Amino acid sequence: MTATDPNDVPRPDAQLHFGVFFQGVNHWTIWSHPESGSQIDPASFRRLAQTAEHGLFDAFFLGDGLRLRETEGEIHELDVAGRPDALTQLSALAAVTRRIGLVATVNTTFNEPTDLARRLTALDLLSEGRAGWNIVTTDNAWTGANFRRGGFLDHADRYRRAEEFLTVARALWDGWAPGAVSESVDAHAWAVPGTIGRVRAAGPQFDVDLVPTLPRGPQGHPVIFQAGDSPAGRDFAARDAEVIFSAHGEDFDDALAFAEDIRRRLRAAGRAEDALRILPGTEIIIGATEKEAEEKQRWIRREQVTPATALAIAGRVWNRDLSDRDPDGPLPVEEPVVREDSGAFGSSRIADRRSVAAAWRAKAEANGWSLREAAIELGPQRGHVGTPAGLAEKFVRFARHGAVDGFNITPYLIPDGLDDIVELLVPELQERGAYRTAYTGSTLREHLDLPAVG
Repeated sequence: MTATDPNDVPRPDAQLHFGVFFQGVNHWTIWSHPESGSQIDPASFRRLAQTAEHGLFDAFFLGDGLRLRETEGEIHELDVAGRPDALTQLSALAAVTRRIGLVATVNTTFNEPTDLARRLTALDLLSEGRAGWNIVTTDNAWTGANFRRGGFLDHADRYRRAEEFLTVARALWDGWAPGAVSESVDAHAWAVPGTIGRVRAAGPQFDVDLVPTLPRGPQGHPVIFQAGDSPAGRDFAARDAEVIFSAHGEDFDDALAFAEDIRRRLRAAGRAEDALRILPGTEIIIGATEKEAEEKQRWIRREQVTPATALAIAGRVWNRDLSDRDPDGPLPVEEPVVREDSGAFGSSRIADRRSVAAAWRAKAEANGWSLREAAIELGPQRGHVGTPAGLAEKFVRFARHGAVDGFNITPYLIPDGLDDIVELLVPELQERGAYRTAYTGSTLREHLDLPAVG
């Protein structure tokens, strides 16, 4: 079976959608490379966004966060850090780009819908219809301790608040009817009577009574992104999101299983199977030959997983401070400490530490790996590696068999990490008819082939 034969694939005309994910806080961006740029300098954001727009990407996707990561109460100094306020940064980028969508990650746990809905509308108006909102929630106390209500939401309450938050935001976006502003200077009033409505909403989380101060943006509503992977997160996406940003984009079978699960949830929610775009996050490493690509990958992994980072990754598995260990020595012989996982050093939690540690030891012994080598090989895996032609064939198969609608790409180098993708991979996809050759619309909804909001 070939991915490009229209008689064999379920979606023979599917085209890939690309976004770029500027993470901010992470340990994957190679800060030590001579060509590495600042994570804060506006020039870095501008360079990356303009490169993505040159490559006809759908969106520039900005991570956001209110606090640096910590381990055992200590700031994670291994991280590359730089997270300006997402809406402020994207408003600046709206002035130096023309078509690319601008997606802000903003938390529903520590914001209020009356304020955020207005700010998102402002971004949509400033960018002439390019705004998106990646809805995230949190149950950690790192941030909650700094808010007036204190503490944090229990995991079960995060999505209840998010859903009520979105319902209120949508009501605010719909507060002005189309054509609310009088078109004639001879009209009796500036606003057409009855077209600007008061929004009243009372629920467990919010009690709102106000008249929205801004008209709808060009898209009606910003495009709604969601990135939760728990059952509750997937259900929320199936009910309310238009794009899901997943961690299921490396292995074809895993990606297809995730996509089929989301489609089942869409049907259960009464929505069409194609109502939601699936854009897994990924890293892409390109070489002129497979050997060159593999050598480049090995170099990148060693730069990303420094000796100190390897100790931190292994420390997450063992739930111990391993900073005094030799990263070129063996894995710990001690059993992991079993206690409640704080989610430090990233958001993922390890369910069965002892079995994971046993698997690490067995593989390290079989392959003669040091602790650092084990962390490189067995720690969080990410991305696709290959030649432009090989990757293009691979991605076409993913898209045309319904495993993904595209990818949200994290560059391993800022700000030049997209150059190979735009210059080498995009033309290969275009030759296969699997990637646009020009923007055909001006809004983010149009880029994603999503319906307008009436």
